[in-house]
Amino acid sequence: QVQLIQSEGGSVQSGGSLTLSCETSEYAIVNYCLGWFRQVPPKAQEAVAAMDRRGRTTYSDSVKGRFTISRDPAATTFSLLMNNLTSEDTAIYYCAADYRPGGCTWHDVNSLAYKGQGTQVSVSS
Repeated sequence: QVQLIQSEGGSVQSGGSLTLSCETSEYAIVNYCLGWFRQVPPKAQEAVAAMDRRGRTTYSDSVKGRFTISRDPAATTFSLLMNNLTSEDTAIYYCAADYRPGGCTWHDVNSLAYKGQGTQVSVSS
C-alpha cells in the first residue's frame, strides 16, 4: 500500500499560478509512475500530467505548456506547477501513483492504483 498525502489547494485569479504537492514514500518517488488528474463532479476525471520512473514527463493538450510535473526525491514529494490558470482549470485535483516498470504517459494516469485525497483548486475570472 502506497500513501499519497496532498498539500492544500487554493483560489487564484485567472492568469495566476499555483503549485500542488504530493508526499509519498522513498521507494515510490523514484520507482513509480507519478501523475495528476482532476475532476469536476459529476464529470469524469481528466488526466493531465505524468512522470515515469526515468523522469520523463508527458501532458494532456489542455495543460501542455502551462503545467509542469516534477519530483524531489530528497523530500519524497512530487509537485504540479500550474501557470496561466483559467476558470477552465477549476477542479478537484488528485495525485496518483503506481508501479509501472515499462514506463507511463499521461494516458495512464486514470488507471494508477494509488490516489491522494484530492484538493480543490478554484480560478476566478
